Amino acid sequence: QVRLVESGGASVQAGGSLRLSCGASGIYVSRYCMYWFRQAPGKEREGVAGILISSSTTYVDSVKGRFTISRDNTKNTVTLQMNSLKPEDTAMYYCAADSGCRGFRLRVESGYWGQGTQVAVSS
Repeated sequence: QVRLVESGGASVQAGGSLRLSCGASGIYVSRYCMYWFRQAPGKEREGVAGILISSSTTYVDSVKGRFTISRDNTKNTVTLQMNSLKPEDTAMYYCAADSGCRGFRLRVESGYWGQGTQVAVSS
């Protein structure tokens, strides 16, 4: 039984901050490449941030310098710290785990996915 549960989504004004958490059960996050994806209405799902088994991180250009992905192996959680939020960050944010480490090309049919948490940024 693998389960990923996101939390922390909220409505916030532009320039504000949020911290999203992804709690995992059934897997160890230290043994998977972990990712945050997001999907805004009418747009394709896009990879936002990833952390590899080596702990190297990767980000989509639009969030570099503002978002930080991290992993807490003792809590078996992955966090996305989101600072300087912009209205264009508004989306449903999903946590994903992938043993194949396919990066932002990970398909929804592959890996493990949470049900999402909503982030709304107003101007």
